[in-house]
Parts: sequence; structure tokens; C-alpha cells
Amino acid sequence: MIQLDKVHLQRGIKVLFNNADLTIHPGQKWGLIGANGTGKSSLFKLLTGELHEDAGHCKIPKYWKISHMAQEVGTSQQDALNYVIDGDAELREVENAIENSQDDGQQLAKFYGQMEHIDGYTAASRAQRLLVGLGFSTEDESRAINDFSGGWRIRLNLAKALMCRSDLLLLDEPTNHLDLDATLWLEQWLQSYDGTLLIISHDRDFLDNVVQAIASLENTLICSYVGNYSAYERQRAERLAQQSAAHSKQQVRIAEIEDFVRRFRAKATKAKQAQSRLKELERMEKIAPAHIDSPFSFRFPEPEKIPQNLIHLSEATIGYKTEDGDVPLASKINLGILDSTRIGLLGHNGAGKSTLIKTLANMQPLLAGDRTEGTHLNIGYFAQHQLEALDLEASCALHLQRLNEKASEQEIRNFLGGFGFQGDRAFEGIRHFSGGEKARLALAIVAWQKPNLLILDEPTNHLDLEMRHALTLALQAFNGALVVVSHDRHLLKNTVDSFVLVDDGKVTAFDGTLEDYQSWLAAKDQQVTPTSSQQALNPSASDDSPADKNTDKKAQRQSAAAQREKLKPLTNALKKLEKQIDQLQSKLNQVEQDLAAPKLYESGNTKLPALIKEQSELRQSIEE
Repeated sequence: MIQLDKVHLQRGIKVLFNNADLTIHPGQKWGLIGANGTGKSSLFKLLTGELHEDAGHCKIPKYWKISHMAQEVGTSQQDALNYVIDGDAELREVENAIENSQDDGQQLAKFYGQMEHIDGYTAASRAQRLLVGLGFSTEDESRAINDFSGGWRIRLNLAKALMCRSDLLLLDEPTNHLDLDATLWLEQWLQSYDGTLLIISHDRDFLDNVVQAIASLENTLICSYVGNYSAYERQRAERLAQQSAAHSKQQVRIAEIEDFVRRFRAKATKAKQAQSRLKELERMEKIAPAHIDSPFSFRFPEPEKIPQNLIHLSEATIGYKTEDGDVPLASKINLGILDSTRIGLLGHNGAGKSTLIKTLANMQPLLAGDRTEGTHLNIGYFAQHQLEALDLEASCALHLQRLNEKASEQEIRNFLGGFGFQGDRAFEGIRHFSGGEKARLALAIVAWQKPNLLILDEPTNHLDLEMRHALTLALQAFNGALVVVSHDRHLLKNTVDSFVLVDDGKVTAFDGTLEDYQSWLAAKDQQVTPTSSQQALNPSASDDSPADKNTDKKAQRQSAAAQREKLKPLTNALKKLEKQIDQLQSKLNQVEQDLAAPKLYESGNTKLPALIKEQSELRQSIEE
């Protein structure tokens, strides 16, 4: 097991841990949370041996294989598939040993045995499954690492970490660059992982569905909570609710959520979605005290004017242009954005969600059809590329002042304070800001312009849990329209009241909850249809089964004959398969008989490698 006993760790003048204790048993799945700078990444480095405790003891079994998701983005001409396979270091060692033992029969036999023991012959197919699950196409497998953007290289790092057959898996923000589909796939993969898991994540729904305990870094200590993130919130809320100093602030926050519940209840039209949404909002009321000490508290200012009709797409085609012509992603789109619209966009990666977002934001032209805007439309558009467009030499305050030169310094200070830029921090250059700080500034710039339509593309990337919670509350209170793409299910459940699906070249309303969408994804991926063998097991489902119980015996015989005729191809295929297995088994018996010959293992015998390889291939063919 992992055990931290009275650990003290200091980086420079900052004390991260002081008498910190933590015990994690084998096979447990833990979530690691805490404000930025409290030591989450440093704890990972303690476990991997990159850092050493200044006092106390950090114990971890010496024989454990540790897999750690790298955050840095390297450059390489290596193809994606082999990059992921490199995650299985033991496999690469065995492959190298086989290559260097061609003249030593006994050693070669040993290493081929190891290759089979570690399931090395299926490495490529295992790596391919990881890549597909994380959103890569078949063509991507042969592309060089350098051909991918930074976000996709991080996905490759994640796949490489999952490829390792580890005892301890350390994941630092694994969902940060994933879309919703890939997040759901990763969630299922981790649920079936049988090693010990420690995750740093700001995705509360992801933590809820994966971990069974929370380690919260608080005031140089590691506080352990039994249960998932929601259980942690409830326990912390109960503790903080007893502190009278925070009582009045709690009541204000709860009143705001209750007001949003009333507004939603009044306009809810779809019973299933309404019931699911109200349940989420009621839960938010209960856990509100857990976030009273959050450093973030902001609102989107009241829009100056809100026209009823904001944007309308009519018979629209979205996509992108290339030198070879237009590439449409979805067509015949009829979509209206009203002042009361609050929609979340769903769909597979590459289906066109971001393209639709850009089209609505007027950042990308339609390929066909019409886009009309209402008078006084004021769009607040947030996307990840806007972080790169920030002026690194300017301060947060200067970014806002450029948009409104009449604003006073105190007004700007007050506004930025809600986004966590307190005191002089608001007047420092942003060159050394973290990704999370830049994302907060980009959101502040959007809010500062008083939009009446918010169009947000993955707004929670780089944001910690407290900032995500503050953003959720701000979007609830926003008195305008909202269109959002996000892999953060908690944000979607608590800020939108309907979903739109972008899939198969169409943009349609999705009448269901996020749980329904997950079921839809599973059904679409599997595309399960009844086979003739299934019909044989369930004759009542067959078109040839008698509809009338009083059918005479002749009709029954005809029906049975027809059923046998339908099953004939399956029966013949089964017989052919059995014959092939018998032939393979005979070959395997002969190979194993040849391998029993002592002379085969004499130095310089060239037949041994080929026989061992043939043995492994025959065994694999029989199993398949």
C-alpha cells in the first residue's frame, strides 16, 4: 500500500505539507483535489521518486510498476501507434532481448515465452483500441507525433500511460483535452482498471463515477474523505454549515439557486429533462455551503438590450473550405436562438459541434443557406484559441480598460476580484500566468462586454473545481441566451435546459438527458442487430415462426424446414471453423513435438526462433 506518515515537504520558502498523513490500499481509486499551488503535482512527484520528503516517510512497494501521464508535449517523427505501444516498457525490453539473442537458442526460447506471458502479440490491437477510444481515427495511427496539435499530443500521452500494465496509475487532469465522448470512454476504462488509481481532476462528474475516496489538500494537510466527490461536498458542507460566520453568505448563495430553480420550473416543457434538472439543482442547494470559502464569485452583467430573436439559421450548411472545394459537415440546418435559449451541443468528435459554434459566433461563414441576426445582438464568444490571443505584456486590468476607457480603476479592480485577481495581481503582466489564470481572464473579458448571447466552446478547460462551480452559478444567473459545448457534465446539467445533437450530417433536437445520450452513444457504437443465431434461440422473434397456435402439422414442418434452411449457412460455417481448428491443433502438436528435441537448443541452431514464433502464432489463432 501507499503510506505517507507525517510528511513534511517544502519548495523554496513555501511549505506544501506539514505532518501530512495518507494511506491508500491496493486497488483503491482516489481523487486528489485542492487549490492551485497546494501541492497536488508535488505529491505525484513524491510517489514517482522525482521529489523526496524533507521529513517523515513516503512508502510505496518497490515492485510496483508506476504509470504516469506526461503533461509535456514533445516533438517526434515516430508514428502515433508505436508511440503508444512504447508505454508498455516491458514489451519493448522483451522485443529488444529477442533481437539480440538470435544466436542463443535457450535465451530465445525464454524471451519468446515472456512475450507470450505478457500478451505481447496483441500489443498493436490493444494500442489501437486505446487510440479509437480517445477519439483518433484509423488514419491517425500512422501519422507522426509532430503532425498533431498540442491537445492531441496530450491525448497520446494519456493513451501511452494507459498502455502500461501498471500497479499504480497517476493521472493529472486526464479529461482536460477530451471531448464528452472520449471522457465517457475513459470513465468506463478506469472503472474496469484493477490497479491503484490516483487522479487529479477538476471534473466533478468524472470523479463521482470513478473514485471511491477523496484526498483534499487543505492547509498543508491531506484530509481524507470516504466516497466520491459528491460525498466529499456533503461532508464538507455539513462541517462548514456549522460555522456561524459563514451563515449569511450561505443563505445568499442558496437563495440565488432557489431563484434559478423557480425560473426553470416555470419554463420547463419536457417532463423528463425537467425532473432530471430539478434534481441536480436541489442537490446544488444542499452542497452550497461547501463552496462558501471559494475565492471566486462573479456574475455576467445585465445585458443592455435583449432582443427576442438573436440568430436564425435557415437551410444552412456548415463546414470548411479547402483548395479542392467545400467540405460540408452538416446541412439543411434550421436553428433559432431566442432570448430564452439555453442549449448544450452534443455529438461525436469531428461531427461539427465546434464548426456550428464558430458559425453561430460569426467566426466562420456558411457554405450554403442563410444566417440572420437580431437587432442589438451582442455575442460573448469563448474558445480555447482566445487564450493564445491575449497580450502577454499587458495586465488583466489593461485588457479590460482597452474595451472601456471610461471605466474607473476601482471598478476594474472590483470586477477582476470576482475572477480571483486580487489586489496588485490585477495589474501584473500575464506572461507568467498559468493556463487556468489565462482562462479566467478570457472569461472576464467576455463578461465585461455585457453580452446577451454567450457562445462557449469548452469553457472549463484549465479551470479548477471552485472556478467551475463559480462559472456554473454565474451562468445560472445570466439573463441572456446560452449555447455551450462542454465535456463537463455537471456544468451542462445545471445551466442548459435542452440539447441539440450534431450527428451524421444533421443538427437535430435531442429529446433526453445526458444519461440518455450516453446510452445512445453505446448503442450507436455497437450497432447491435439480431443475427440468425439469435433468432434461432428466440423463434418467436423470427418472421417464419407460426402466428397461429392452431397451425396444422404440415405448416409446422414447412416452418421448421424454412428455419433449418436459414440456419444452414451458419451450420456450414461452424463445421468449417471446427475443421480449421482441428488442422491448427494438429500443426501445433507437431511444432511442440519438434520443440521437444534436445538438439534444437544447441548453439547456432537457426530453426528454433521460427518454431517458437510459429508455436505462439498457432496458439493465438486457435484462441481467436
